Amino acid sequence: MRAAAPAARPDPPRRSLVRAERVAKTFASGVTALAGLDLEIGEHEFLSLLGPSGCGKSTALRLFAGLGEPTGGRLRWAEGLAPHAARHQREIGFVFQEPTLMPWARTFDNVYLPLRLDGVPRRAARPQVEAALAMVGLEGFEAAYPRELSGGMKMRVSIARALVTQPRLLLMDEPFAALDEITRFRLNDDLLRLWQEHSWTVVFVTHSVYESVYLSQRIAVMAARPGRIVSEVRIEEPYPRGEAFRTSAPYNAACRTVSAQLREAMSE
Repeated sequence: MRAAAPAARPDPPRRSLVRAERVAKTFASGVTALAGLDLEIGEHEFLSLLGPSGCGKSTALRLFAGLGEPTGGRLRWAEGLAPHAARHQREIGFVFQEPTLMPWARTFDNVYLPLRLDGVPRRAARPQVEAALAMVGLEGFEAAYPRELSGGMKMRVSIARALVTQPRLLLMDEPFAALDEITRFRLNDDLLRLWQEHSWTVVFVTHSVYESVYLSQRIAVMAARPGRIVSEVRIEEPYPRGEAFRTSAPYNAACRTVSAQLREAMSE
């Protein structure tokens, strides 16, 4: 893969936001999802967790979100990011595999939900909600119900809900896996545009080699039983990325490299 100039924005990671040190997770059923997970997530980084189904990608993401506790090892957090800290809800956004929208609520209220739970009055929250909807291209759909939206639009609402608190860390658990290819490509492009504009840190879970290479600065490849990081691949191509990158020789070379790492991980 040829060397290329680094992106002008976001800046390269300057400091660690979260560091997993020998993290393990065993459930009450006795299933060990993670063991010896070592991973550092840098400020302003776009990192993908790549691996086969059942390798613990989603479990790791939920631990980073504070939706569970490790049964071994430790997570080290930057100041203000630790789960259960006073401003945790505002500092970390989570996008699930499914949009998980309230079917009885309009788009505005689905996006407003994190602020409502944080005690922000509806009138005071309106500028933030409208700004989040504008980020994902849903101006004019504030009054729509989920049943009136396409699958891609529902996912945009889910992303807007995660962004409404202006988080430092955005965690995304295979958010585009169920979408058609055209919609998925469009949302990939929109996500990269927003990441470059706002310089969040993004951790993106996927089982797609092609998606991980297109989006990421760094890909952490996971092996299953138990889940752990077995290799990392850096994608040195500059941003912004678009269709020209998807059809380029460096993209194809990176996909081959990551595919080889994934095959090796699956054989462990």
